[in-house]
Amino acid sequence: MKLVKSLMLGSVAGLAGVVGAQAADLPAKKAAPVEYVRVCTTYGEGFFYIPGTETCLRAGGRVRADYVYAQPFNRADDAFGFRARGRIQLDARTATAYGLLRTFVRFEITRDSGTPLFATGRIGTTPDVNEAFIQFGGLTAGRVTTFFDNGDLPTEHMGTLRFSDSPDVDLLAYTFTFGDNWSATISIEDGLERRDNGLVGSPFGLVPAGQRMPDVVANVKYTGTWGTAQLSGAVHQIRSAVLTNGVFVSPILGSIPDTEYGFAVQGNVGVNLPMLGAGDAAWVNVAYANGALGYITGGSTDGLSTGILNVLLVDAFVNPTTGDLSRGRGWSVAGGYRHFWTPQIRQAIFGSYARFDYSAQAREVGLPDFTETRLGTNIFWTPVSGLDFGAEVIWVRLDPHGRVEGPNGRLVSSDHAWEGRLRVQRDF
Repeated sequence: MKLVKSLMLGSVAGLAGVVGAQAADLPAKKAAPVEYVRVCTTYGEGFFYIPGTETCLRAGGRVRADYVYAQPFNRADDAFGFRARGRIQLDARTATAYGLLRTFVRFEITRDSGTPLFATGRIGTTPDVNEAFIQFGGLTAGRVTTFFDNGDLPTEHMGTLRFSDSPDVDLLAYTFTFGDNWSATISIEDGLERRDNGLVGSPFGLVPAGQRMPDVVANVKYTGTWGTAQLSGAVHQIRSAVLTNGVFVSPILGSIPDTEYGFAVQGNVGVNLPMLGAGDAAWVNVAYANGALGYITGGSTDGLSTGILNVLLVDAFVNPTTGDLSRGRGWSVAGGYRHFWTPQIRQAIFGSYARFDYSAQAREVGLPDFTETRLGTNIFWTPVSGLDFGAEVIWVRLDPHGRVEGPNGRLVSSDHAWEGRLRVQRDF
């Protein structure tokens, strides 16, 4: 019995050895390496390394719901407007021997309805490439906030103030960075983004000829612990097509006005006020434009309105006597103050005053000089980070210099209106 048991154990051991030897001779299959996503802390929160690269990426976005009231002035006007806006954005950054390489893209789709949101009696949906740009060292190319404006101002309003409030434009720019938080930028920007031509269709309205040069913008900027300051300027080309309207006298008809060059200058300061409350800040912006009124309004527009009153904005109009171009001029002052009542509740008060003037012949072609005043306040509640509930009210007054024609041919000397807005917004 013992002999049989010994023989069986020996056979099993031998078989195991043979099988093990054969298995050792087979090629081993290695498991695929696992590549984990690494957090990138170089550029702030939310960035991670794209696997297999040294590029850091952050994905984000926004959802905004606005409910807007504007005082109606005729039966066709909607008193309320509704807006839903969705935003998706990607921010990719790579450190290189030449400096930071950054690629940024932001897409927005907006759905508007109602007169307060420029969609009287209808619903409109607008897809938009809000921003798409490349930064490489000091170079910026693509669509981004204009370098005429200071995007670091601590503004807090939701509605419109009469200053160039950081619109996005197509541009090509280079920024020189100096010590002590100073920088200077030279930028060529799309002049079509700033063209004001409210007299289109009138006998003396400017029919724009083709753009022959972009707008040229330059700034000097400081951003530090106490706040920010910037001085900027822009040059804007104004060209007319051949004058063919039969209203003109024969020496003017068929002529081509000389090309004009408008310009704009702007200065602003934003100041942090922690002694009044954590997060408190104030700001002021002063602008002057001559033949480039879009640098006050923030972009191309035909005019301003309170409902009863409509006043036109033009960079230039055709002088009915000479056929030359006469430029419009304007200036504005805007500012505001933000205060945190608690870490979750903040309020802002703000306002703007703007004046627009034309030449002595302007009234003959329906262009009165005028002023506009805007005053407002809002309050926000932030129960959790990234989520805002806000309410705002703005009072607007238009004052033409002289009486102008309003609804039903009635002469009006001034008018005012109220605007209100509720907002729910989540940034992520």
